[in-house]
Amino acid sequence: MRRLSPSLLGAAAVLLTTAATQAPPAPIRIGQAGFETRGPKIAVLPSTQARALAWTLTDASGKTVASGQTIPVGADAASGESVHRIDLGSFRTPGTGYRLHVGATASHPFAIADRPFAPVATAAMAFFYQQRSGVPILPAFVERKDLARPAGHAPDIATCFAGRDQKGVKWPGCDYKLDATGGWYDAGDHGKYVVNGGVSTWTLLDLHERLAAFGDANAFANGRLALPERANGKDDLLDEARVEVGFLLAMQIPDGTKLAIAPDAGVAGKAITRFETIDASGLVHTKIADENWTGIPTAPADDHQTRFLYPPSTAATLNMVGVAAQCARIWRTIDPAFATKCLTAARRGWAAALRHPNLLTSSDFTGSGGYGDPDVRDEFTFAAAQLYATTKEPAFLNRLRKDGIFTDPGADIGWGSLSLAGALTLATVPDALPADDRANLRSRIIALADGFVAAGNRSGYGIPFGGTNYPWGSSSSILNRAIVLGVAWQIDRKPAYRDAVVASLDYILGRNPLDRSYVTGIGTRPVQHPHHRFWAAAADKRYPAPTTGVLSGGPNSAAANEPGPMKGCAPQTCWIDDYRAFTVNEVAINWNAPLVWTAAFLDATRARWVDQTPRSLRDRRLPALERHATPCPSVRSRMGRHDRTGAPRGA
Repeated sequence: MRRLSPSLLGAAAVLLTTAATQAPPAPIRIGQAGFETRGPKIAVLPSTQARALAWTLTDASGKTVASGQTIPVGADAASGESVHRIDLGSFRTPGTGYRLHVGATASHPFAIADRPFAPVATAAMAFFYQQRSGVPILPAFVERKDLARPAGHAPDIATCFAGRDQKGVKWPGCDYKLDATGGWYDAGDHGKYVVNGGVSTWTLLDLHERLAAFGDANAFANGRLALPERANGKDDLLDEARVEVGFLLAMQIPDGTKLAIAPDAGVAGKAITRFETIDASGLVHTKIADENWTGIPTAPADDHQTRFLYPPSTAATLNMVGVAAQCARIWRTIDPAFATKCLTAARRGWAAALRHPNLLTSSDFTGSGGYGDPDVRDEFTFAAAQLYATTKEPAFLNRLRKDGIFTDPGADIGWGSLSLAGALTLATVPDALPADDRANLRSRIIALADGFVAAGNRSGYGIPFGGTNYPWGSSSSILNRAIVLGVAWQIDRKPAYRDAVVASLDYILGRNPLDRSYVTGIGTRPVQHPHHRFWAAAADKRYPAPTTGVLSGGPNSAAANEPGPMKGCAPQTCWIDDYRAFTVNEVAINWNAPLVWTAAFLDATRARWVDQTPRSLRDRRLPALERHATPCPSVRSRMGRHDRTGAPRGA
């Protein structure tokens, strides 16, 4: 497929006519995975009526089992609607076939169940196995036989890019190769990227470290997931995450390596005019990817483009450092040799980043996404936080204090915004910080969560995401805020935090103005045609439709200013289910990871969603809960997959 323009879709937008063969939209919007028996149950009705309206709830036989009055909210700029909310949280009878009614309008049928989010978490994890590179995807571990495929990029061995980039700069290459076989394909293309692999792997490993405190340490116990490793006696989530940890380690440059780099690469307003040779020992290449974009459809095994290692960067190096340090504490007792390997790589990477603290990423290569990041201070904070949490060495704490994490932990999480990820680790990993620092950090996380709850109260659809700027990958922006809310619940046990996580997932699963579940195979009206080179039945019937559990990037408000069917769209409606619309409908590992985290959090905490224990007693007992959170002994606001210049991540 030819590369589309950096604008949202440009002239190609008028061609987006893929039809959805599924149920028509319902006027009452709900989370289409269903409601928890004891959890919050909120639906949204678009209506310009200023007065409350009567609603009824019927069961599968059509019998009215509950009734009440809607709650007028009023105009909502993000959705472009005036809305009412329907709160049926007091109804707690499990069952299927329930429907909400307001006058002649009705919702889709839905279920009330104890564990509606468990299938979401399991399906979202299955995405990662099917994104694996370098191994065959076997029929025994996928939901349909057509999803099986031969191994792609096996082996995946490459040397450094040599040749001219998009701006005509000639890169000299290098005299070595790295074997980067394995890991996950990043998104709908066949590139493998360290910066996105970093935040994605941190998210899954962070979930693992918290599951005991949430109430279900065995949520992904051996055999719970459909994986080739399911009988190895190890936690399945860790088995999957280790696939990417191995890739991140493989991208590190060997000791004693000299490399020509462009010191002005990635610097705003500066052209590359020179190269200089540095000691690159311990640095990490940003990605291994194709020289040119492949078309849709292309199975990984059919990708015959030349692959290259692309220049190392400080950001990529520190992403590896943070995850490797996290690996070292998690596998310390599970696999000591692997833990030692991880910590050794982390220390080498940290030293390399200190030698080259501002080696930025060039986004001027074809065939792969840029992930350009002009500010790597947050990556230093993230890496130092993980190293300190693992080693307790004073040098890393001093760096954290110098970086100011205890006064400004960050506001969001994303591939280019990692300070808050480090703060969440430090606030809850047992004995990670001196008491005063820990208390200060927790109070700031609680304040951040309170702000998200307040934003949800102001939002027409009740999500903890204020304003009208919905960036590329807005689905993950919302879910990453839900992670912060989940950690705040771990600290404070305030029911409003957990309720806001439910609201976030309900929005993703259909409680939105398009009445669409942004997760394939989940709900009455799920996304069907994501941007992906193998799950490409919409482009070629010889290829499979997507597997269940794949999260679409979601609304991108930039579409409102572009020609095509989304022009003038309200922010939450700037989305279309078309495989060509990569800026709204691509998939990505850093989007599915927070989907796993939030769905697993809700399932693990299902028995404790309301805790009436007095705050003073909660504060006393929390450390005891957290002692079981890990097996160890001891985000800038934009989440989109575009670089900071607005250039597209994929094509």
